[in-house]
Amino acid sequence: MSNVPLMPMATAVWLIENTTLTFKQIANFCNMHEVEIQGIADGEVAKEIKAYNPIISGQLSREEIDLSSKDENRPLKIKNTDIEISNSEKKIKKYIPLSKRQDKPDSALWLLKNHNTLKDSQIAKLVGITKNSVTSIRNKSYWNYNNLNPKDPVALNLFSQKELLDALEKAERRIKREKKQKEKAKQTENVT
Repeated sequence: MSNVPLMPMATAVWLIENTTLTFKQIANFCNMHEVEIQGIADGEVAKEIKAYNPIISGQLSREEIDLSSKDENRPLKIKNTDIEISNSEKKIKKYIPLSKRQDKPDSALWLLKNHNTLKDSQIAKLVGITKNSVTSIRNKSYWNYNNLNPKDPVALNLFSQKELLDALEKAERRIKREKKQKEKAKQTENVT
């Protein structure tokens, strides 16, 4: 773990623009040379660099800056060099070009033929079409059914293999749950 802030040049730009710290303090904190800091302040270095606020990132506190601003000999102390990265994998709706949109019904047909355990709603969500379209493809009443050719949606990059596996696992759990409920219903009928 180093004591250098994230994006030191951009942090230096922000500290120069927003604090009364000395060039030496900023240089020591950002692990840069004092002449570089002078160049940034003069506009000769880092002209295109956007300032990065170390307070927002949790690397510095306003109190730390204030204490060092009052005492020229006091160095800035980095608060946190660990960056928090959220592990949530939110599905971001990506733009599907017109040329690929016509592959959606073909992909739905492929899923219906190869993974018939998936519910229509699951297929619709994976492929990105309506549940009614999936149901009409399943019933062979889709308006363009005769021209559909089954195509692997993962190969077409409509969604990932992981998303398909997750949907299949969910479908298996649903089937097992329904089976257990039927068995329980049979057992209660036999008892009465």
